[in-house]
Amino acid sequence: MTAIGAPPISPFADKQGYSQAPYALFQSEDIYAHEQATIFQGRSWNYLCLEAELAASGDYVATHAGDTPVIVVRAEDGFLYAFENRCAHRGALLALDSRGNAKDFTCVYHAWTHSLQGDLVGVAFKDGIGGKGGMDPSFCMANRGPRKMRIATVHGLVFGTFANDIASIEDYIGEEVLSRIERVLGGKQPKIIGRFTQDLPNNWKLYFENVKDSYHASILHLFFTTFEINRLSQKGGILVSEDGGNHVSYSAIDPALAQSTEYTEQNIRSQSEFGLNDPSLLDGADEFGDGVTLQILSVFPGFVLQQIQNAIAIRQILPRAVDRTDLHWTYIGFEDDSPELLRARLKQGNLVGPAGYVSMEDGCVGGFVQRGIAGASGHSSVIEMGGVTAESSESRVTEAAIRGFWKAYRRETGL
Repeated sequence: MTAIGAPPISPFADKQGYSQAPYALFQSEDIYAHEQATIFQGRSWNYLCLEAELAASGDYVATHAGDTPVIVVRAEDGFLYAFENRCAHRGALLALDSRGNAKDFTCVYHAWTHSLQGDLVGVAFKDGIGGKGGMDPSFCMANRGPRKMRIATVHGLVFGTFANDIASIEDYIGEEVLSRIERVLGGKQPKIIGRFTQDLPNNWKLYFENVKDSYHASILHLFFTTFEINRLSQKGGILVSEDGGNHVSYSAIDPALAQSTEYTEQNIRSQSEFGLNDPSLLDGADEFGDGVTLQILSVFPGFVLQQIQNAIAIRQILPRAVDRTDLHWTYIGFEDDSPELLRARLKQGNLVGPAGYVSMEDGCVGGFVQRGIAGASGHSSVIEMGGVTAESSESRVTEAAIRGFWKAYRRETGL
């Protein structure tokens, strides 16, 4: 292991490039620890939860920034606060449930009490009993307490950061990507219609690469091509933020391209004998009025907003170990949804998730890579489809958004 505070040796072969990813990045304990310090606890905005989950005073969500446990809560003053889910005394968790409502956070271990703002406000037997025992007279509760995060909200999404020297959340996301968040969430009141957690047997970066990889979507996912939801021959494009970390991939069904022969000519599986017993699964509405049936959006280092037809979901990517990732899914609709639209959302929710008609392959392929690169730490993947730069493109036959991720990753980690 490297010394505390010393960065690991960079496995990258060059100082500037991001068109190859050394496999050691997905295998090293030292690099994993360095990522936690420089990315998730560094100059990044971490997605934490939805503002809709914190409607009333005392409502809280226990979540994570990287692998650091965090509480997000609405306090009595109406404002949101976030701080480590860690007692100031011996480090035990303060909130044991994933969500709830509380008047304060009192540790079960020794009954140290913390306010909804994250301040230490009470210590059991602080003055001892009968004049004996208790804390040293120099002890000051105001100087104790878990680390606090800065909070920012944008279109109902709650982000937090441990950094002081960081751009506003709007500047961090960038105008182009922010406009695509607004497209889905702007002016609306989200309503949670489902949630679950998926345990992925691979490094967190492999899943984030997958999210940014528009090139794989209609090759790996047979359901997409069979029912012509997403093909690379359809209209669409890739937006990559200037700093590389954030992206949008989108496509729209174009009847004029329905008979495209590119897939069959290249012997890529694009048809199957499978059909739907209930074809209404794919019935829905063009609720955004632009014909876009698929939009996948990401914000570095672990936020994903998806629209697949009328199935809208937020994914939160959380590293758990070098070869383990938690993927939190939150399915949402909106308060003003008609009964018909809500039913379409619920049915189309079957497209995504661990057993989703589309997403189940994504839950497997990262594990295939993690297992496949064992013993290959001296080698690198090739990320050169569409060139070697990280720029927006009218073509989705590109890995530009993945290169954008590595551009941001190298900037933040210094590797």
